[in-house]
Amino acid sequence: MYYVSTRSKNHRLTASQAIAQGLAVDGGLLTPEVFPKLSHNGLKTLTDMSYQQRAVYVMNPYLEDFTASELSSFATKAYGPDKFDAREVAPVRTVDGNTHCLELWHGPTCAFKDMALQMLPHLLSAALVKNDEKKTACILVATSGDTGKAALEGFRDVDGTRILVFYPKDGVSAIQQLQMNTQEGENVGVCSVVGNFDDAQTGVKKLFSDEKLRSELAGRGYFFSSANSINWGRVLPQIVYYVSAYCDLVKTEKIQLGDPVNVCVPTGNFGNILAGYYAGQMGVPIRKFICASNSNNVLTDFLRTGVYDRNRRFYNTMSPSMDILISSNLERMLYELSGCSDGEVRGYMEQLAEKGGYEVGDAVKAKLSRYFAAGFCDDAQTQRVIARMWNEHKYLIDPHTAVAFDVLDQYRAETGDDTAAIVVSTASPFKFCDSVLGALGVTDLREGTEILGQLSELTGVSAPAPLAGLAGREVRFTDNTTKDHMVDKVLEMLK
Repeated sequence: MYYVSTRSKNHRLTASQAIAQGLAVDGGLLTPEVFPKLSHNGLKTLTDMSYQQRAVYVMNPYLEDFTASELSSFATKAYGPDKFDAREVAPVRTVDGNTHCLELWHGPTCAFKDMALQMLPHLLSAALVKNDEKKTACILVATSGDTGKAALEGFRDVDGTRILVFYPKDGVSAIQQLQMNTQEGENVGVCSVVGNFDDAQTGVKKLFSDEKLRSELAGRGYFFSSANSINWGRVLPQIVYYVSAYCDLVKTEKIQLGDPVNVCVPTGNFGNILAGYYAGQMGVPIRKFICASNSNNVLTDFLRTGVYDRNRRFYNTMSPSMDILISSNLERMLYELSGCSDGEVRGYMEQLAEKGGYEVGDAVKAKLSRYFAAGFCDDAQTQRVIARMWNEHKYLIDPHTAVAFDVLDQYRAETGDDTAAIVVSTASPFKFCDSVLGALGVTDLREGTEILGQLSELTGVSAPAPLAGLAGREVRFTDNTTKDHMVDKVLEMLK
């Protein structure tokens, strides 16, 4: 199994090389040349496995230079009971007869990014050894809220690594910001960036392509890597939970093996729903991938029309992890749907950089229509959905999950497709207490971490231990910069 750049497929890398490198040297995203297949019998076998065993089974064919024994050890460490508060790791909750919710927030930072970022440090550390890398990996991360804390926690004090996280100033929730700025560890750094997530993400990508900076840091004994979903080691573990969710529905007899399902995913950078698409390519019978956006609905428009246009108003919403106008992982999807045409993808990305948009050809449009549906939900409707889910089902959800439930309702109303559906729940509602309390009619909000107790008292639902433990934690990081001066922060951290 080799990996190639979406913009130049002539240079092939092993799995360990791809994970260590993170981003292709030409700016493209590294992607597998082929996708292994799961047979009907394979899915049946997976049904009786634990989550940790499923992770090894699914990931092993992609990681030929890792042993099954290594992966088993990594999975045990990444998804053990000391990390996740649910035995199933990624439990599936049935909301009504044919609507199920895949809860991905039972890990140490209470967001779906834990599903990959508890595994990635093990993969990266092993990859460095396999490649006989003597330099320290400087891991650069741009976050819209959840990736940052999950990456900081995953790489905290991991040998051979330093990690620096950039997040948009005033563009994450108060709890998300507190999680990052109180992060413990000797090898971690956090800095806010003036602007939005796209500014932070663009700044990080420029750092990766800054040859002068790379050369200077190499002289100091560092090289760049990434914990964002541009790194294949981030996307691969996400495929696992789609396979696992399907197997759990079969195991609990909600569906029969072979029955199709739809999945509805709240997404901004496209990595989460892309992992679902890859699971479908492997053989999980997913009929439709429903992409749910907030008011930053660039993906909705693209999936419906084939025109990607980031030249539009940017909204700061109550679902900040989707406040994105440049969806990086869409590049991997374009590569697949264009028949692995690196030249075609390179052209699209050049147009995006120069003009802020592009239009795909008819063949790609036809495939988008076949596989995907899309919709969006504004803040007012998001609040109504949070309230409805609580009042009707006593099910407490965060704003991102609410967006997905609403878009699924839109899809069903428009198409009449009542196929069993999996809604992907990406974060604990306690990470967004102010928005959830507001949706439930509370206007007088408590300050700081006391708001966690306020939501618990109102609903009778306990706050996750990692969030409850934020009370009284020392704020370690207060730095702020602009996207044009991020290089200075990197050099400062690596003195």
